[in-house]
Amino acid sequence: MILGIESSCDDTAAAVLRGREILSNVVSSQTDLHADFGGVVPEIAARAHVEKLDLCVEQALAEAGVTLAEVEAIAVTAGPGLIGGVMAGVMCAKGLALAAAKPLIGVNHLAGHALTPRLTDAVQFPYLMLLVSGGHCQFLRVDGPERFTRLGGTIDDAPGEAFDKVAKLLGLPQPGGPSVEAEARNGDPTAFAFPRPLLDRPGCDLSFSGLKTAVLRARDAALVDGALPRAIRADICASFQASVAATLAEKSRRALALCPDATCVAVAGGVAANGTIRAALEDVTDRPFLAPPLRLCTDNAAMIAWAGSELFAAGHRDGMDLAPRPRWPLDSTASPMLGSGKRGAKA
Repeated sequence: MILGIESSCDDTAAAVLRGREILSNVVSSQTDLHADFGGVVPEIAARAHVEKLDLCVEQALAEAGVTLAEVEAIAVTAGPGLIGGVMAGVMCAKGLALAAAKPLIGVNHLAGHALTPRLTDAVQFPYLMLLVSGGHCQFLRVDGPERFTRLGGTIDDAPGEAFDKVAKLLGLPQPGGPSVEAEARNGDPTAFAFPRPLLDRPGCDLSFSGLKTAVLRARDAALVDGALPRAIRADICASFQASVAATLAEKSRRALALCPDATCVAVAGGVAANGTIRAALEDVTDRPFLAPPLRLCTDNAAMIAWAGSELFAAGHRDGMDLAPRPRWPLDSTASPMLGSGKRGAKA
């Protein structure tokens, strides 16, 4: 039985797992705190995590019907993410582990997403994972809980970041993913011929910055007396979403060709909640396609607890010197895609 803690961005979460059984999965959202700022404010997020972490842990234990003494280990997101939030979670986990004399396990947040199909469907290694979220987009061959090979990824904006920026350009509320998807339901996905970035080049790398610029130009050209008609905004959203879906689908085909022995194709991360994108990816292959339940697509502590349990079973333990990391690539052998600095490779 594992207690998981997640605080890498703007959701404070705690969960208790017994094997693959999710006994509790508590998520405290900060959406309202950041609504007026058009995005997540790191300082506000960090303070909110400090205020909510102990309450979420207490609620998770209560809903699971267990005490901290009954938990075998404590797993916590140790990176990557907004450093203030990651620090808050790591310090909370250290305090609990020290006080209750429990093993501490630092988990890579991206590994939590990438291993989610093992939690939900008990898939076998190796499998192909498209990790697509607000800050990350990577194709990964997953051979074990600590064995990830990056086949490609975004060289600029991640899809979730592009959704957020497009929503802001069109005057839609944050987070941008659900807002754009809801608006797109009333639009024509063929109304605008937006580009499918990098499809004219070989490989599995992605780029969404130019697509965002194309949306900006389409918006400016459609303004009437300084305002964007609602119908045109819906068409822009639908066309943008269709371009992202088509691009991800084609790149997934290429990634799958590099993994002929993959047991399945899986998708995880916040953008995996988008229905149009899920449908496009499902058509990529005749092999099993797995997408987690929507509640496990976005940031949650159940995935951290599961990743922690896999590491725990492999004998992994961390000490009180566990350091929070703002950057933590899953494939440490791959060349940085977005550059690197004193804090390490960005992705």
